[in-house]
Amino acid sequence: MMNAPLRPLSLGEILDRTAELYRRNFWLFAGVSAAPTGVIVGLSAVFGAVLAATFLTRHGTGPVGSVTGLVVVVSLVALAPLLLAAVVISQTGLTRAALSAHNGQTLKIRTALGGVRPRFWRYLWLLVLQGLLAAGIPGVIAAGAIAGLAALFRLAEGGAGASAGLGFLTFLIVAAAIGAAVWRALGYAMGLAACVVEEKTAWDAIERAVKLSRGTRGRIFVMFLLVWALSLVLSMVVYIPLAIMAAMVATMGHGAQYAAVVLILAEALNVLGNFALQTLVAPVYLIALLLFYFDQRVRTEGYDIERMMAEAGLSHWAGAEAGPGLGSGEATSAPAMTPDTVKEL
Repeated sequence: MMNAPLRPLSLGEILDRTAELYRRNFWLFAGVSAAPTGVIVGLSAVFGAVLAATFLTRHGTGPVGSVTGLVVVVSLVALAPLLLAAVVISQTGLTRAALSAHNGQTLKIRTALGGVRPRFWRYLWLLVLQGLLAAGIPGVIAAGAIAGLAALFRLAEGGAGASAGLGFLTFLIVAAAIGAAVWRALGYAMGLAACVVEEKTAWDAIERAVKLSRGTRGRIFVMFLLVWALSLVLSMVVYIPLAIMAAMVATMGHGAQYAAVVLILAEALNVLGNFALQTLVAPVYLIALLLFYFDQRVRTEGYDIERMMAEAGLSHWAGAEAGPGLGSGEATSAPAMTPDTVKEL
């Protein structure tokens, strides 16, 4: 049973509810966030070590520098899949933890993370699809438009004025592409919640998210802005002391070797700061997105009535998506919540 009644919530109420769930279940969210973030920190440390080696060997342009450059490229190619996997586990595990907290139930950290494995590839494909559809399509259209304009201006041979015009049009196209990408990303933002709660496939979760996001993308955008402002404040709290420490160490010696040591120390402190920041901030927007998901279901599908009927033992009248069956009185055998999200909880 949920520990708060379902009803339409304002943005302020969603944020208050987010803070309440985070505070009451801090160690759950911190643990779920810290585990995959630790992997990310480890990968960042490895890549930072490679960059440090590149700095130390870059004094020459011979074979050593070439080999180091190759090592950097290979490291990026090898670490990228691991980094993406850690992101999938982190976001999905946090969404599962947020669902359990929202339902007033207790979920162990190991259960939240372990529940990702059976459908890992589905969640991975969902995040890839979100990126491709949100940024890929506007990016390709913008690149084609800019290339076409550049070809036209090249044929026109307009001189400096034509170059300035091309630069201005390029700026407008890039700005429009960024705006379109942001707007599309807001439409897909609740896709992971739909995928976890309703066990939908990646593509169905995308379609579900677009449907639910109608009329609330502006509120989601404001939420993201507030979370970004929170992360900015926390980053200042974390990084300013680290920067002071690095500066103090830097004034204690001289020479290239000492500069390299300071660089490595600064990178290590930066990694630790990123770890603390990501661990603390990542749960906030995922909790909020889950609350937006349920709020939109209440507003558009009567999900609050569905839950009341389910708790009264009349769940056979309400489908998982609170679709036509609820509104028309037709019976459906779909459960109100799916095994992936409730049975373990």
